[in-house]
Amino acid sequence: MVDQKAQLVDAGIRILERDGLAALSARKLAAETGSSTMAVYTHFGGMTGVIDAIAQTAFARFTEALTEVPRTDDPVADFIVIGIRYREFALAHPQRYQMMFGTSAESLNRHHADVTTTGTASSRGEFAMSFGALRDVVARMIEAGRIRDDGVPVVAGRLWSIAHGAVLLEMAGFFGHADHGLTQILAPAIFDTLVGMGDERERIERSVQAALASAGLG
Repeated sequence: MVDQKAQLVDAGIRILERDGLAALSARKLAAETGSSTMAVYTHFGGMTGVIDAIAQTAFARFTEALTEVPRTDDPVADFIVIGIRYREFALAHPQRYQMMFGTSAESLNRHHADVTTTGTASSRGEFAMSFGALRDVVARMIEAGRIRDDGVPVVAGRLWSIAHGAVLLEMAGFFGHADHGLTQILAPAIFDTLVGMGDERERIERSVQAALASAGLG
């Protein structure tokens, strides 16, 4: 038996990526799945529930992308791999990324949390898992003495801000389409930030090489 609820979520993701968040509606979902608008309300209670369900799926896949590479004994290398996977996911799924971390999805805004005081990015555990992956590797960098301890959530928030800003600008086309967003903007910004927080350039270079090899880019 076909799971109609899962069908509607998959259809919502297709509409989101094809037409954008503003195009999501009960009528479009019904047309995409060959069902009725009533199915949306039966399974989700309305479009807010649909968007939450799409976000749950998106965050699960995003978290998987950030954590699928095995942990090594070099936390800076592991952090760089997470950054590479973060950018890859965002560029491959721009509409999903903007729904997750943009400002337009009001149904998600109600779950947002202040990372500087709570240590998490969301009041919903499944939404917060991706920030948890970043927070954990930041804690390891601090414990290893690679960067100074300004508080794990705060440092994670700073590094996330750099990645998020660079990725959004790259998605908008400001850095071209030849990986300049990574090689000339994001990577140097992260490199300089790590140096500013106490790491040594030579050690970071070694971590970069290890990360590129781990990510299959070396």
